[in-house]
Amino acid sequence: MMILFSLLFGLVFGSFLNVCIYRIPLKKSIIFPPSSCPNCGHHIKFYDNIPVLSYLLLRAKCRYCHARIPLHYPVVELLTGLLSMALFIRYGVTYQYILSFLFIIALVMISFIDLHHQIIPDILSIPGIFAGIAVSFIPGRVVWLDSLIGAVGGGGILYLIALVYKKVTGRDGMGGGDVKLLAMIGAWMGWRALPFIVLLSSLSGIVIGGSALMMAGKGYRVRIPFGPFLSLGTIIYFFFGRQILAWYYHLFLV
Repeated sequence: MMILFSLLFGLVFGSFLNVCIYRIPLKKSIIFPPSSCPNCGHHIKFYDNIPVLSYLLLRAKCRYCHARIPLHYPVVELLTGLLSMALFIRYGVTYQYILSFLFIIALVMISFIDLHHQIIPDILSIPGIFAGIAVSFIPGRVVWLDSLIGAVGGGGILYLIALVYKKVTGRDGMGGGDVKLLAMIGAWMGWRALPFIVLLSSLSGIVIGGSALMMAGKGYRVRIPFGPFLSLGTIIYFFFGRQILAWYYHLFLV
């Protein structure tokens, strides 16, 4: 029952994340006014705002103006629900679950904002850096020194890459938002996780991003947001880091 509750909690929280993803880039309040259709402005009733289910019952259309509801709404809700359940299975009802959930949903929020607007708002990444360092003083988390080095090193790595890329090509390659995001990730995960996270992010960016560009028939000079891939690499490492490290050491020690 508690596992099911964690799933439902994540679904409901995912609905709130959709509000944040839509309003934060527009610099609107995430509390007021109540949710409304972006097309016709009609307030959404509570029975039309049930995570995932309402999307299916309404057949992905607004009840009033019949405008198409973007697919990312149920995707965010379902993804948040599944991540909440996975964290609960690992940690149970503990502060570790709460802290990890806050970190993971911040990554989900940042990813979808970056996908839609190609920006990573400072209001999410900068407080996230300080929160990661603060959380490192809690027992059972990353040691504070590892967190501090991770924040400085994470941001520094991408900043240097961006400088070198611009020097060589004369074009901006890595945005400042990506730099702050990796600093935030380093603060939460520690510096030891960063090489693997950057590797996983780069590989997923090449495979997924490159495939998407080829399927869309766009050239490789088209800028694709790197934030979602940094978040994906982080989430993969968060849940499967031990297995990845075991495979890595086995590969080079055998």
